[in-house]
Order: sequence, then structure tokens, then C-alpha cells
Amino acid sequence: MKNNFSFKPAFPNLVTTANIFFGFWSVIKVAQGDFLYGAYFILIAAVADALDGIVARMINTSSKFGVELDSLADAVSFGLAPAFLIYSAFLTVFEGWGIAVSSLLLIFGAYRLARFNSTLLGFDKKHFVGLPIPASAIMIASYVIMFANEDYMQKNYAGYAVFLTLFLSFLMVSKIRYDTLPKFSRLSLKENKYIVSVILVSIPLLIIFGLKVLFYIFIFVILFGIFRHIVRYFLKKK
Repeated sequence: MKNNFSFKPAFPNLVTTANIFFGFWSVIKVAQGDFLYGAYFILIAAVADALDGIVARMINTSSKFGVELDSLADAVSFGLAPAFLIYSAFLTVFEGWGIAVSSLLLIFGAYRLARFNSTLLGFDKKHFVGLPIPASAIMIASYVIMFANEDYMQKNYAGYAVFLTLFLSFLMVSKIRYDTLPKFSRLSLKENKYIVSVILVSIPLLIIFGLKVLFYIFIFVILFGIFRHIVRYFLKKK
């Protein structure tokens, strides 16, 4: 009798589990007052989040279960963890208002994930509607990395942190389109020249200047998405 059992479907889910683990570890480090490592673990979770989709496509094991597990992992690593990080690192000076503002990353992120799951047809997508929640989390983590060594960061950068949190929260539930990561195929790379160009430019910048440059890379990606959305709006009007 032929045994059809396979471990293949478990591989992407194990990578997703790593995403959850590092998101939880980030919360622990922030609770201990180590904001820098809390930010690092969010970035590691983001790498795991990118890898689980790549692994699933490579071994052709995409599933509804994997999509749901991925969303739950994202809510922890890119909703709860960055919200707790930005509150602990900057927004405690605003007391209750700081809690309310930082919670928007988790609340709007959850709405973003729910909207994505409810409108998902199949497992392949050409673009995201609204800023992806991992991109929002990377922005928060890179912002903390930039100012982690500043003794006076709460006093000088708390106001900017409020604006950044509100801005990212709004973008997640907006209708602005952002590109997905291209697949490893000639056709996909050709169709996604913009995002491929950003990746190719980002790699040497990260090697030369370190993780702090992530903040500026993602600012460019976010602002370009807004600019493209405005241009498309007026072109449709014409």
C-alpha cells in the first residue's frame, strides 16, 4: 500500500512558527527595556514572514491553513510587537494617550489582515491594497534602531513617533496599492522592475550603512506608493 504522507506541507508552517516566536521574543526584550533587540527581532520575524511564502511556492504547498496561520503570526509580530515597542520606547511620556495611539498599529493591522483574508482569491496576488503590516512593523523597528542610542530619544523624538504611528496606521487600511515581492521567475522579475530595482539598490546600501538605512528605504517605498496612487487617480479622472 502506497504511503501518501508527506512532511512537505509542514515546512512553510515551521517558518511561520519562527515568525511568531521572534515576535514574542521581541515583546519580551522590550519588556526588559532592551528596545534595540526588540527591534532586531521584529526584523528577523519579517525575514521569516517573507521566507514562508517563498518556501510554500517552491514546494507548491500553499494552503488556506497556511494563510490563516500566517495572519495570526503577523498580528503578533507586526501588530502587537511594534505597538508595544513604539509605546515603550517613545510614547510612555503621553501616558494614556500614548497607549491609545500605539494600539492603532495593532488594531488597524488586524483590520488590514482581516480585509486581506476576506478578499483573497487563490494564493497569488499582484499587489497589496493598503500598506502591508510587515512593512509598517519594519518602519517602526528601523525608527527605533536609528535612535536607540540616544539618551534623550523620548524627549526629542516622541512627537515624530506619534506622527509615524498615525501615518502607518492610516496607510494599512487605505486603498493605496503596494507591490508584492516578485517570484523567482524571469517573467515575474520582468513584470516587477520597480520592486526588483529597489531590492538591488537596497542590498549594497544595507551592507555599507547598516540597518539604519532601512528607515529611508521604506520611506521611499511608502511615499512612492502614495505618489503613484495620486497620479493614477488624476489619470483616471482625465
